[in-house]
Amino acid sequence: MALYAVLGGVRSLSSLQPSSSSAAAAAASEEVLVEGKASARAAVLNRSGHLNALTTTMGARLNKFYMSWEDNPDIGFVMMKGSGRAFCAGGDVVRLHQLISEGKLDECKDFFKTLYSFIYVLGTYLKPHVAILDGVTMGGGGGVSIPGTFRIATDRTVFATPEVHIGFHPDAAASFYLSHLTGHVGEYLALTGEKLNGVDMIALGLATHYSMSDRLNLVDERLATLLTDDPSVIDTSLTHYGDLVYPDKSSIVHRLEVIDKCFSLETVEEIVDAMEIEAARLNEDWSTLALKRLKEASPLALKVSLRSIREGRYQTLDECLVREYRMSINGISEKFSHEFREGVRARLVEKDLAPKWDPPALEYVSADMVDSYFAPLGEFEPELTLPTESREAFV
Repeated sequence: MALYAVLGGVRSLSSLQPSSSSAAAAAASEEVLVEGKASARAAVLNRSGHLNALTTTMGARLNKFYMSWEDNPDIGFVMMKGSGRAFCAGGDVVRLHQLISEGKLDECKDFFKTLYSFIYVLGTYLKPHVAILDGVTMGGGGGVSIPGTFRIATDRTVFATPEVHIGFHPDAAASFYLSHLTGHVGEYLALTGEKLNGVDMIALGLATHYSMSDRLNLVDERLATLLTDDPSVIDTSLTHYGDLVYPDKSSIVHRLEVIDKCFSLETVEEIVDAMEIEAARLNEDWSTLALKRLKEASPLALKVSLRSIREGRYQTLDECLVREYRMSINGISEKFSHEFREGVRARLVEKDLAPKWDPPALEYVSADMVDSYFAPLGEFEPELTLPTESREAFV
C-alpha cells in the first residue's frame, strides 16, 4: 500500500486512474520520465509534489518501459530514482479511501494488480537494477526498489512500512522482503511501523550501498559511463563512489536481541505483553515508543500482518504477491474495509488521530476473522495471475 499521506498533510492528489482528457493524459505521461545513458536507462518517478506517490498509470508505464528495456540488447542495466525530496512514498491512500466509499472497487483492484505485477517484473528482472533511495521510501516505494539488484540509501533516506496504523497490511512485496530479514526484525517493522534511516537499511540488508546525498551526482556520472550488464562491475563502481558508514549507538542493530525475544512469540498478545515487560525493564525511548505504536495500530491489522510476514518467510516472491493481492482485495471488501477507511479518516482526512477500530481490541479479533482475510477470492473474483512460467521466480 502506498503511504504518502501518512507523512504529512493531505493534499488534493490526482486519481489513481488517468483522466480521459488530453491534458490529464499528457500530465500522466510526465509522471514517469526516462533518462538515457551509455548502456542504461533510468526511470524517474516524477510526482515530486506528492512525494512521487504511485498511481495506476505510473505502474503501467513502468511495466511497459521495463519490459521494453529488458528485450533491448543495447541496454545493459536499469535505474530508478525519484524527483524532489522523495524516492517514493507509496500510493494515494486518500484517493483509495474515496474510491472505496464511492463503491468504485474495480479502480482499486486495477491499482493493486498493476503495482504488484510490476513488482514481480522487477523481482525477476534479467538485467541489473539500481534504485536510488534518496529521501522518503515507504510502502510501495519499498516494493518498487527492494526486490531489485542494488539499492543505494543516503543520509536523507527514511524507510517504513506503517500500514497497520491505517488499518491495512504491509503489502507490495513487504511480506517477502521483511520476512527474509535477520531474526524477527521483519515482524517488528511490520507491527510497529518504525522508521529506519539509511545506515540502518544498510545494516539490515534492505539497502546494498550508501552514499551521501550530495555525492549522488558523482555516482550518477559514473554509472552513466558504464558499458556493462555485469552486476559485479556495477557493484564495484557503487562501492568505489559510495560512503562507508557504521551504525551509531541508537541504531536498531543494538536492539535486535530484545526484538527477537519479543517478536518471535506466537501471537500478537504475547508480543505486546513481552514488550510491556521490556519497556518497563529497559526504560528506553525506543521500547516505550514501540509499545505505543503497537497499541495505536488496528488490532485486526496487527494479527493479519503477523501472519502475513510469517507465511512470507516460506514463500517465493510470486507466492507472496498473489497472497498479498488476495489480502488487499479482501481488505477493501465490505466485510473488512471499515478498518482501512477508519484508519485513513483518523490519520489523514479528519486527522483526529482517534480511530475507532472494529474489533476494538486484540481479544476480540477471532481466528475466523483472520482466516477470512486470507480466504480465496471466490468464483467471480479473479486472483492475481503472474507470468511465472516465462519468468523464473525470485527465491
